[in-house]
Amino acid sequence: MARNVAIGIQSFEDLIKNNYFYIDKTDFIKEWWDSGDSVTLITRPRRFGKTLNMSMIEQFFSVNYADRGELFEGLSIWQDEKYRQIQGTYPVISLSFAGIKEINFTAAREKICQLLTNLYLEYSFLRESDALADADKKFFDRILATEIRDSDATFAIHQLSKFLYQYYGKRAIILLDEYDTPMQEAYINEFWDELVAFTRSMFNSAFKTNPYLERGLMTGITRVSKESIFSDLNNLEVVTTTSDKYATAFGFTEDEVFAALDECGLSKEKDGVKAWYDGFVFGKYRDIYNPWSVLNFIDKKEYGTYWANTSGNRLVGKLIREGGAGTKEIFEQLLKGEVIQCPIDEQIVYNQLDYNEDAIWSLLLASGYLKVLRRDRLELLGEEEAMYDLVLTNHEVKRMFYTMVRGWFSTVKKVYNDFVTAMLRENIKEMNIYMNRVTLETFSYFDTGKRASGIEPERFYHGFVLGLVADLSKDYVITSNRESGYGRYDVMLEPKDKANKAFILEFKIHEPEEEDSLRATVDAALKQIEEKQYEASLIARGFDEDRICKYGFAFEGKKVLIGM
Repeated sequence: MARNVAIGIQSFEDLIKNNYFYIDKTDFIKEWWDSGDSVTLITRPRRFGKTLNMSMIEQFFSVNYADRGELFEGLSIWQDEKYRQIQGTYPVISLSFAGIKEINFTAAREKICQLLTNLYLEYSFLRESDALADADKKFFDRILATEIRDSDATFAIHQLSKFLYQYYGKRAIILLDEYDTPMQEAYINEFWDELVAFTRSMFNSAFKTNPYLERGLMTGITRVSKESIFSDLNNLEVVTTTSDKYATAFGFTEDEVFAALDECGLSKEKDGVKAWYDGFVFGKYRDIYNPWSVLNFIDKKEYGTYWANTSGNRLVGKLIREGGAGTKEIFEQLLKGEVIQCPIDEQIVYNQLDYNEDAIWSLLLASGYLKVLRRDRLELLGEEEAMYDLVLTNHEVKRMFYTMVRGWFSTVKKVYNDFVTAMLRENIKEMNIYMNRVTLETFSYFDTGKRASGIEPERFYHGFVLGLVADLSKDYVITSNRESGYGRYDVMLEPKDKANKAFILEFKIHEPEEEDSLRATVDAALKQIEEKQYEASLIARGFDEDRICKYGFAFEGKKVLIGM
């Protein structure tokens, strides 16, 4: 009989006690413990079982779960006598930053301090024991106070591990889940430097200068740069999505997914589930599936963007929308299923995301939106650099991005759609009316990045092209900035049905010293199409010239004039 699938359960104990559907990942306990690493940081995309595995680790080692071996009976770890002996024998400090999504530093700091207070309340019995000296009890009281000073807050985890050592005579295991959630919010809401200074001190005292630490384990989505918050942690073992270590401990393997489908009577859905939810690559291990979507599919028995539409897309959307023309061109390639090649730096430097466009693709890879097809090592300027071939992970991710792009035009959706209809019908009058409404509403939306200095039409029209890709890709092959004839056209729409017309769009910014009017700029754009023979590639593929429509767009601030 198939087990019930419980969605959103993050407590290992609850899953086991209620016999809910669970795929055995207890080998991770042995693999992590046998590694001997002092402090480990594991990065995985959201909803990949990080929190559940942290719960499993806590409930396996914690003295609070002594004599609770029944939770692990029948699972892989319980076959090893050595591990049966150490279950429930260590003090464990466990906390999560997953809920720290504040809009300013003061609120984020308060939330972290509240977590620390709750942690100390959980161990309030230490305060009353003889294990603590008077000075220790005074520190304990300061953490329970209404206001906690920075020096105490950043030292609180270190001190708690000391108190536990004094009480139990054993060093503590420290678990910190979703350590980078407040980092992303700090970047988005511009209080990065303050939060980094605070957390750097906390991590240093907890994980580096701590003689009461047995092992440390942190999880997150990204590897925040060592220079930012880990500058003093030279004992840190970092395991990213490109590492082989623990590759199958997070996410489901294909064998695990197919066995689950068999158990639930869904064997006929294997091809569909693979297309929608497969594609994640961890190290050399391919065909890793996103657990959240697989479980939701098994539960609801219908396909959907379960993982891609959960919270966490805001930063990605912001970076692409506000990125320059180059970013949008590369993203256009990805939306069309093409492969991009770029260097990847797995140490995400959040305060450089506005200035280093390559960092965007590193973030998308770490977050699970891109997968690695191939890695090459190239010799560049005398130094070896890894170049990665990247593509969108799977159908679910592609659907999510299509929805995101359409959402960028949500405030003018009808007007935008009317413009597209007018363009396909060659109604130049309506095109001008609708396009000016679109630019008036959305121009600044595509020009709000920190690098922006005034209006940048290139950002708008490449965002506009992404909208075309999302809306017309079923019927047209849409390309931009490609070679044809004697130059590179801006946008080309080639119909998949050869009976329909093709379109070439050329965008030009009005330069008063060169053209005396927007009409003159439009004429210059149309002249460029003719002189550079942009239609050559279409003609080579069998299109007659009379079935190729050519439009010139002239920009002046938020004003647009279109001609043909």
